[in-house]
Amino acid sequence: MKEMFEIRWHGRGGQGAKTAALLFGDAACSTGKYIQAFPEYGPERMGAPVVSFNRISSKPIRTHGPILNPDVVVVLDVSLVEQVDVTAGLDNEKGIILLNSSKKPAEFAEKLKFTGRICTVDASRISIETIGREIPNTPMMGALIRVTGMLDIKEVIQDIKHKLEAKFRNRPEIIEGNIKAIEMAYNQVKMSN
Repeated sequence: MKEMFEIRWHGRGGQGAKTAALLFGDAACSTGKYIQAFPEYGPERMGAPVVSFNRISSKPIRTHGPILNPDVVVVLDVSLVEQVDVTAGLDNEKGIILLNSSKKPAEFAEKLKFTGRICTVDASRISIETIGREIPNTPMMGALIRVTGMLDIKEVIQDIKHKLEAKFRNRPEIIEGNIKAIEMAYNQVKMSN
């Protein structure tokens, strides 16, 4: 992994982009990494486009500005590619874009005019099957772990399970569903190049 890895999450209000960035950051922190996890606030409302960010490093992070050139862009709602330039600032050769879609990665290359690595996972379907409703954030975390290779999936699952147990102590189905969603997405993500 390079010195500092930056991630931009695109989603819609209510899909969990902010929560995913926070959980992913916490999981990275639990493995000994330095992290930042923060949303970009505006007039958010249910269904409106939202953006969140992560910085992950093996050394203390001294940068506190916006992330303008992410290494990875995660898109929780594929309809956003029609509304937002999700590839803005992403290196066209080394960058990675991860999309919540049942389509193959190659189907997005021309539309996005992006020659870097494109990955897809049907996080919406996975979340419905495992959690019982369409909240694609935890499956997208599993896919992100797979495509970046920056964290160990077993360590992340243990950390997230511990955090969910504290929050949903009396609702084991939520804990089990989210863990299963992460594992399924990790195993089902489709990658180009």
